[in-house]
Amino acid sequence: MKKLVAYITSSYPDSNFTIDLAHSLSEAGVDYLELGIPFSDPVADGPTIELANLKALQSGFKIENLFDISKEIAPIINTLWMGYFNPFYHKGLKLFIEEAKSSGVKGFIIPDLPYEEAQRYKPQIENEELCLIDFVAPTDPKKRIKKIVKDAKEFIYMVAYAGITGSGKSEDLNELISNVKEFSNTPLFIGFGVNEKNAKEKAQGVDGVIVGSAFIKILLDNTLNNSQKIDKITSIAKNIKETINS
Repeated sequence: MKKLVAYITSSYPDSNFTIDLAHSLSEAGVDYLELGIPFSDPVADGPTIELANLKALQSGFKIENLFDISKEIAPIINTLWMGYFNPFYHKGLKLFIEEAKSSGVKGFIIPDLPYEEAQRYKPQIENEELCLIDFVAPTDPKKRIKKIVKDAKEFIYMVAYAGITGSGKSEDLNELISNVKEFSNTPLFIGFGVNEKNAKEKAQGVDGVIVGSAFIKILLDNTLNNSQKIDKITSIAKNIKETINS
């Protein structure tokens, strides 16, 4: 069965909402939750996720909120912290590892940490039975793909196009998929630009999809109250899970 990863921004609009949404997404069949760490300069994200980051920070988000939320949700859904390297470096990777272990978080997704630099930190993370998700992109040559995926854990994050999340570009990924599959049996998930309309097409040849901006747009919709936001996001998640497996 193909997997669904849902990205949501931690503590937006508040921590209790994030916990409630995570529980609802788990019940809807979401397999992994990418819990976004709000940051002022999310370079890989488009304007939708960037705005949610900004609003969470303006509302007073602290890293401690992330840790508290995770203690509530990691026991009921596979949780990964998605964030830029600055907070990990500033607060200390050791702290994040300790908090992840204590709450049951499975590992980290750090999109601005290049593969080569990540090798400095991977042993420290993996020695504690956590994972650091690896990325592959259409711009990666076959030799580099082989190096990246050979020891990948949990899943491999395939970037659907060069650019930022949510921009909806399209590229022929067959060669990239083939190259990854040649060198690794680790599940391959596709992210960037996946939504309810194109999820089935995007899921062809891979093991799962990662959806972010499509959910965050609903979080930012001020015409909906919190209950309506949760209902709408959950409904879309359920539809995507069913669609990619039909």
